Amino acid sequence: MTILLFLAPFSVALGLLAVAAFWWTLKAGQYEDPQGDAARILVDDPEDDRPSP
Repeated sequence: MTILLFLAPFSVALGLLAVAAFWWTLKAGQYEDPQGDAARILVDDPEDDRPSP
């Protein structure tokens, strides 16, 4: 039963850490252009056509 005294605060702290990481990605602009990111996958990069050394 004493393990709950350790695991409960640990799980709350881990959840708060996940929320803080998500908030940080929002502030950093990670999700600003989802349509552009989806279209960028389809564009061929000329550097990708180079032969392997």
